[in-house]
Amino acid sequence: MYAALSPGAVGVSFPDLFSKIEGTARHGFGGVEIDPNEVIANGSDAVNAAFERAGIKPAAWGMPVDWRSTEENWKAGLEKLPALAAAAKSVGCFRTCTWIMPASNDRELAENRAFHIDRFKPIAEILGEHGHRLGLEFIGPKTLRDQFKYPFLYEIQDMLTMAKEIGSNVGLLVDAYHWYTLHARVTDLEKLEEKDVVYVHVNDAPVGIAVDEQQDGTRDLPGATGVIDIAGFLGALKRVGYTGPVTPEPFKKDLADLPNNDARLEATAASMRKILATV
Repeated sequence: MYAALSPGAVGVSFPDLFSKIEGTARHGFGGVEIDPNEVIANGSDAVNAAFERAGIKPAAWGMPVDWRSTEENWKAGLEKLPALAAAAKSVGCFRTCTWIMPASNDRELAENRAFHIDRFKPIAEILGEHGHRLGLEFIGPKTLRDQFKYPFLYEIQDMLTMAKEIGSNVGLLVDAYHWYTLHARVTDLEKLEEKDVVYVHVNDAPVGIAVDEQQDGTRDLPGATGVIDIAGFLGALKRVGYTGPVTPEPFKKDLADLPNNDARLEATAASMRKILATV
């Protein structure tokens, strides 16, 4: 496992792809998320050379298809997906992910499950043609689910079952905060196989708030509070064979109060060094 960076998740921005690669490497991360459009704009040769100079990897790319809204938008996204998948492939980036709402006001569970499978199957097929894996993120907080009329999939095994029905190249994005807010255990992670885990997010939870009262948008840097058993979380993933990127997603507002990118990156990098030293 290695520390990867999602710049926006820690309040950091870069003027271009090359400064993003350089800045990520300078702070000790082993990889960074990319936008395939950046590869198309700059050319894969130049992007590959930049990653090689920096000694880091392209960790993942955000799944760009608007599958949640209208059929028209979904189909438009499908038309653009092959070119983006090819661009990501050209720089050796084969992980892409999206999150799944754990409830709905519009569809009951069976209808919603069918909707997700129908929308994702052609996405997975296109991704598979280019060697990509798709990770579906389960969302844990009860406070979020309680805002909606109909519950949907949020348990680890339920999401994994749907992922496998969608395609053999589909698995999970496993987020420590969502694992914690589901009251899940280390043994739940140990039931997974290496191929089930596409991507990993790490973070911590605020002190003094009951698990079922945790709010999705309020978290902390990984290892900051000790509320989440991050050593147990990462240890379980290591035991099932996961060796890929581990990316902080703290949603920590205080990071924005730090004076610049370097300060935010160093605070984040320090938290990653701390937690990765436990496995």
